[in-house]
Amino acid sequence: MSKLEQILILEPSVDLKFKGPFTDVVTTNLKLKNPSDRKVCFKVKTTAPLRYCVRPNSGMIEPGSFIIVSVMLQPFDYDPNEKSKHKFMVQTIFAPSHVTDMEAVWKDAKPDDLMDSKLRCIFELPSENDKVNDIESSKANPVLNASKQDGSSLPKPTSMSLDDTEMRKLMEECKRLQSDVMKLSDENRQLKDDGLRMRKVPRSDNMPTNTGGLMGRDNSSSSLPSLLVVLAAIFIGFFLGKFIL
Repeated sequence: MSKLEQILILEPSVDLKFKGPFTDVVTTNLKLKNPSDRKVCFKVKTTAPLRYCVRPNSGMIEPGSFIIVSVMLQPFDYDPNEKSKHKFMVQTIFAPSHVTDMEAVWKDAKPDDLMDSKLRCIFELPSENDKVNDIESSKANPVLNASKQDGSSLPKPTSMSLDDTEMRKLMEECKRLQSDVMKLSDENRQLKDDGLRMRKVPRSDNMPTNTGGLMGRDNSSSSLPSLLVVLAAIFIGFFLGKFIL
């Protein structure tokens, strides 16, 4: 291997492969390795500069190091007759010990100091099976998206239901109201029994006024628990209705 051939090692060394369809940017990486003990300057050139974006397209590689160059093919209408026009060339040269101006290095370089590595561009079109798979996947994606949208539109059970703390509070309130109703019912029953017993006591001439007063108190006392029972029933219905809804 000559001195110039040892300046740079290219991977891949022959072809840059691009797989279609070419409706989007297709990227291929080119590895430039410097196996020497000196710095190497490089440039990447192409016969179709409008079709490619190369990053970086020039630079310097340290001894024993390497750099990855991204070759990005822009979208275009593939023409089999045009593939022979796409070619690349990597040009390299040993860098001087003190490099201040890269352009001056290339401008002052002698033809014998340069090394050119040529690369071909290979375009691979998708097979018929790949096309069928792409079509099927494109048809399946809208269905999946539609199902996701339908699922997202359904109401979430957690958002419609009460939280645990509020449910416990409602249950405790209902139990308390039920207990109050039972107590009021017992008091009402006791008052009624007392009224009946008092009515059974023999009347005397000296007790008409007292009996009337007792009867009035009995009626007022019996009406008060009944009102409380009605109010308690209203509260229970309100809380139960809120809990159910």
